[in-house]
Amino acid sequence: MQAQLARLDEPLRVAIAGKVKAGKSTLLNALVGEHVAPTDAGECTRVVTWYRDGRVPRIVLHPKVGGPVPLTVRRADGALVIDMEGASADDVERLVVDWPSESLRSSTLIDTPGIASTSVQTSRRTVAFLDPDDDTPTEADTVVYLMRHLHAADAEFLESFRDRGVARATAVNTVAVISRADEIGGGRVDAMFSARGIAARYRSDPTVRGLCQDVVAVAGLLAQTGRTLRHAEHTALSALAALPREDLESALLSVARFRRGGTAPGDGPDERERLVRRFGLFGIRLSASLIRQGATTPDALAAELVARSGLTELQNVLHTQFTGRRDLLKSRSALLAVESLLTGTRRDGSLAREVERVLAGAHEFAELRLLGALRSGAVALPEAAAREAEQLLGDAGAAPAARLGLPVGAPPGEVRHAAFGALERWRRHAANPMLARGATDACHTVIRTCEGILAGLPRPVRAP
Repeated sequence: MQAQLARLDEPLRVAIAGKVKAGKSTLLNALVGEHVAPTDAGECTRVVTWYRDGRVPRIVLHPKVGGPVPLTVRRADGALVIDMEGASADDVERLVVDWPSESLRSSTLIDTPGIASTSVQTSRRTVAFLDPDDDTPTEADTVVYLMRHLHAADAEFLESFRDRGVARATAVNTVAVISRADEIGGGRVDAMFSARGIAARYRSDPTVRGLCQDVVAVAGLLAQTGRTLRHAEHTALSALAALPREDLESALLSVARFRRGGTAPGDGPDERERLVRRFGLFGIRLSASLIRQGATTPDALAAELVARSGLTELQNVLHTQFTGRRDLLKSRSALLAVESLLTGTRRDGSLAREVERVLAGAHEFAELRLLGALRSGAVALPEAAAREAEQLLGDAGAAPAARLGLPVGAPPGEVRHAAFGALERWRRHAANPMLARGATDACHTVIRTCEGILAGLPRPVRAP
């Protein structure tokens, strides 16, 4: 019980999941802005690893049997090295990395082993963490799921924890990421445009909408490199950008051709190998183009790479959909954990009934349930009404202005006017005799949302 109370004061817990080689650790590094998660296959990548904000760097191994074991903290070539010092992944419950980072103050990031791994045990660790067999809620509050394309295995995995995992808060707490988006279309400079088009199609697909809150295309390697760009890399890329375009494009036809390197000092095979590892062919091609267009400083190039990687869009989704609901999501996680603790016991029946009452009756939870039902098609409303309902329920953000489709900072009078208009519309919807019972109940939930928006606004000042 004390652990759940303490959890309420912690940052939101965001688990990053996906198949092997989906780019989970690379995306985590991009979100943190530092190379803290190992991206090469190793024993530590087979263990669930938590990354938390801390005053000083620290790595602690938590074995399945025995007490926590502090590990040595060291870096190599700017990257954090996690050495489990001979421990087997099969004997480790989790690794916890404390790292001073502003990006980790609002969210604790949890890197999970790849599902569909050749090692059945490795895949089971992720499934067991996100969707425990004993009906206890997962320790994650939300999930970012990475996929190359939506395959049957991805859909099955998302479906498996839609209702029971992630604090049973339905698909509104899951965002899907088309990862390694720069590889779409053979890594052309316009690859991200193609990837965003695919994400938009998934976003409008009713089946996908029932499995996740949003779909975003992200070039993880580009985002990671943009957040950690080095001056020497900008210098090397500037030299490549100065080459005749035909020569550079010819070299970028394949990794093997590019690795052979040029003849100028500092442009040999070793230097080019480092660039390939850090940028990929897409990133090198895009960087050269951006430098020619005026990104002549490391800061300017880094900003362009991050903006074009899709990372900013993902960060906005995480902030709007997850961080903005932090208190609600964590409260639900805590209540479900208490409910699980009390289920099947005779201890404090009044507390169990109270938890059940809150989960069933709290309007904030009713909003989450309805939002998930609308997105999955379980509740049907006319198309225009369904879109407005999702927005009012917090699909685009929990702030009153976002719910009403108004710009940030809209005057209170404008917000009040829009809220009254929405309230009247939904009262008319609820009175429509042609709606099914489930749709009418949904209307009453939206009406209560509109009433809550109005109740939370400052009272208008009356003229004397």
